[in-house]
Amino acid sequence: MEHTTLGTSGLKVGRICLGTMTFGERQVDEKTAFAILDRALERGIDFLDTAEMYPVPPSAERFGDTERILGRWFAQRPGARRQVVLATKVSGSARAYHWIRGGRAEVQPQDFIDACDASLKRLGTDVIDLYQIHWPVRHVPMFGGLYFDPAKDRPVLSVQAQLEALDRLVRAGKVRAVGLSNETPWGVMAFLREAELHGLPRVATVQNPYCLVNRVVDNGLDEVLHREQVSLLAYSPLGFGLLTGKYDARGLDDPANPGRLAIFDSMKQQRWGRPEALAAAKRYNALARAHGLTPTAMALAFCYRSWRVASTIIGVTSVAQLDECLDAWDTTLSPELLAEIDRIRWEIRDPGQ
Repeated sequence: MEHTTLGTSGLKVGRICLGTMTFGERQVDEKTAFAILDRALERGIDFLDTAEMYPVPPSAERFGDTERILGRWFAQRPGARRQVVLATKVSGSARAYHWIRGGRAEVQPQDFIDACDASLKRLGTDVIDLYQIHWPVRHVPMFGGLYFDPAKDRPVLSVQAQLEALDRLVRAGKVRAVGLSNETPWGVMAFLREAELHGLPRVATVQNPYCLVNRVVDNGLDEVLHREQVSLLAYSPLGFGLLTGKYDARGLDDPANPGRLAIFDSMKQQRWGRPEALAAAKRYNALARAHGLTPTAMALAFCYRSWRVASTIIGVTSVAQLDECLDAWDTTLSPELLAEIDRIRWEIRDPGQ
């Protein structure tokens, strides 16, 4: 496994990260999660990503269950915690989720502290290596939103105050490095500016979607990350399964299809469930097959070998899927194939945005 350093933090991680947001939902029970984690460790994965709100789809009943599963796995695998870099996230404004801070949208500094302490307890560890803000506290278009609307702006906790809260956690030894998720170019620069002005923790990473049907990162954020030495953690490299080819023949509503977009109606209402996203995925999947590759291998290789991506977060529901994703590391895309991929994007842009 190749390794890279996250931003200027000094944290060294593998170029493939295991995401865990399926752990605890109906697709991945605890026994299956343990088997996936054991196999990941066996195959050299040393970077795990989770969040306080997981599993997804989020719910009051299962809030925090993914972290609890990881905590029990660490407890039963002596030494495993020392073998991995562990990342988790604090939720941003929680207006849509009444079980997070009682649905209170106004995030306060103490919320960062309380959320971190709760994650530490669930994970059964005394330190989080990378602590990320799951989505911006302020209003921004995300999770399928296309346009920024100034009319939706409202007073929120300042970037400086957010960094000061994170600084308290770093100084207390509870957090080693900090990062952002689902963030915009303006947001990244604002956090970097405030950190420099006030001697506060510098964000090491940004965790955003990046895949063949959603390359919004390429529209300016990539330059910010490159010039400012902030690492991209690419999530949903398979576009929630669209880029595996599993939905090509029968669409998203096949009851026999085990994918998340088929199982969870709420997922179909989001960006990955758009007809345009499926249509685009079919074109990329056909291109992969025409070049003698599986759709999964081509989609993952696109992320694995991109100069923009520090580490690619893969999400799986079985050991077999994990092995398939890891085996794709050896796939190389020719310049000609990459040019064909770009030609498709020129026509359809980013329907999974």
